[in-house]
Amino acid sequence: MSRGKRRAQGPAPETAPDPTQDPGGDPVADQGGDPGTEVVDPAAGTEQRSILANTAVMAAGTVVSRLSGFVRNALLAAALGVSLHADIFTVANTLPNMLYILLAGGVFNAVLVPQLVRSMQNDPDGGAAYINRVMTLAGLFLAGVTVLLVVAAPWVMSLLLSSQYDEPALAEARCSAIDFARYCLPQVFFYGMFVLIGQVLNARGRFGPMMWAPIANNVISVGVLVAYLFVFGAATPAEQEGPFTPGQELLLGLGSTAGIAAQLLILVPYLRSAGVRYRPRFDFRGVGLGHTMRLGIWTVLFVIVNQIAYVVVVKLASGGTASSDAGTGITIYSSVMLVVMVPHSIITVSLATAILPRLSAAAAEDDPGRLGATLGSTLRTALAVVVPFAALLPAVAMPVSQVIWGHGATADRYDRFETSMILFGVGVVAFTVHYLVLRGFYALELTRLVFFVQCAIAATNIVLATVLVRSNDAAQTAPMLVLAYTGAYAVGSVISAAVLVRRLRRAGAPAADVREWVGFVARLLVAAAVVGGVGLLLELVVRDTLAELGTDSWWWSLVELGIVGTGAGGAFLAAASMLRLREVTSVLGLVQSRLRRR
Repeated sequence: MSRGKRRAQGPAPETAPDPTQDPGGDPVADQGGDPGTEVVDPAAGTEQRSILANTAVMAAGTVVSRLSGFVRNALLAAALGVSLHADIFTVANTLPNMLYILLAGGVFNAVLVPQLVRSMQNDPDGGAAYINRVMTLAGLFLAGVTVLLVVAAPWVMSLLLSSQYDEPALAEARCSAIDFARYCLPQVFFYGMFVLIGQVLNARGRFGPMMWAPIANNVISVGVLVAYLFVFGAATPAEQEGPFTPGQELLLGLGSTAGIAAQLLILVPYLRSAGVRYRPRFDFRGVGLGHTMRLGIWTVLFVIVNQIAYVVVVKLASGGTASSDAGTGITIYSSVMLVVMVPHSIITVSLATAILPRLSAAAAEDDPGRLGATLGSTLRTALAVVVPFAALLPAVAMPVSQVIWGHGATADRYDRFETSMILFGVGVVAFTVHYLVLRGFYALELTRLVFFVQCAIAATNIVLATVLVRSNDAAQTAPMLVLAYTGAYAVGSVISAAVLVRRLRRAGAPAADVREWVGFVARLLVAAAVVGGVGLLLELVVRDTLAELGTDSWWWSLVELGIVGTGAGGAFLAAASMLRLREVTSVLGLVQSRLRRR
């Protein structure tokens, strides 16, 4: 629910102007027993410390990458706004990533890592020939597909744009979107090779480069946007409802592609330091790639279903800003997702990347018990972060919106982000559960099951999105799409968790301690309630105080955010300590011990 923009009681200052671990300490999660029992399994503790060590490297890179991404996102909104003008660029710049995921991303991310681990363990050359063949085949495939996509840009864009873009009044906007697509579609090749090389490095235990490289993309993007603001200035209210000039399209389109190319080039030198000496190989038959491709069929089908749902979302979102000046669309939806996915990107993705080789090894050794224990402890660690974060969002959504987007072309429109941000909280929790459980399916090579689970998610998302968007006005387009996302992944998390638990039990894994999980969830919800309550109370007090002082600038919202975040964070740590949430207190102890040593 929205509280609206804060209204000053007197003169307000001018608003300042401005757009994927420590080895020591205790394990991060309980390994069994009641909440007061200490962990006594040295092997489990060693594995958790190793996972934390790898996670810290990746998380540090993700934090810096996300911070630079926020700067980029703020500049993008300041330059283009959040209406039709911004959505034209956002849809076109989103397209390459969508197509890369559709064409190759599922195979690269979920199938190749287990296969790389197996080849390094079983092949006499440590997997060198397998890596050379995969990289050669992927490069040829991505290059050929990219050329075809650039040629077919008008047809491809017609799949994403609302039918309203076919009207004569939006003909120029449609042409701008197609021009942007041609400039941005070469990113498909760079995305694909970036992820492939990054997964090769991950399989070799080099987790940091892939997490740090996107910073180069953000730095280039920030430079491009600063140049854009200097040359063209922030979009006026009239310009926010129209197309771009050829010069604007050239600068933004090529600048975006240059950033993606840079993050790929940064990874290349790390291959040699990881022991990879790439030599093109074209002998693709009879060397095990067929097994990888057979596994990849179901993953490709999974991705196709997922992207069909996302195409529907983008198409519905593009209609929100095309039909009304007050409409919300893909720019708000994707920008808010960037913010609320921060804990997922920092914690969950890092943990998942670190544990996937371990899950694959447990599956290869036919040890379902170890696979389930590793996945369960990792899931509790991730939930201990994302659940309190979701509880805090109602208190901080408005100040966060003003700090990030309350500049330039969006100085008086930042309140449009608030409702979507609040609603995304529950969606992130559901997505976190589903995302981690899928790592277990991939390690077990159960890609066929994953496909059917994704069918249920995609169908739910499409039905909910269509019904909710069509039942509400254009201003509610983005919030309704968020609700559809949340409902879809709530269904997905329940189905995926139930199916995996059943599979592991049938494979001989010991039953999970239901009392332990119930106790963990209950204690976590109590701690989250403390976070939400303290956050809302502090936000109310600070908001009223600032209103009395007659302040309404993003600087004061930053102060408000700091006070609310610090108070709620302190309350959460205190509650976690009292409730014996070792998933929180153990990690905090690791951080404190590291700081003391330094």
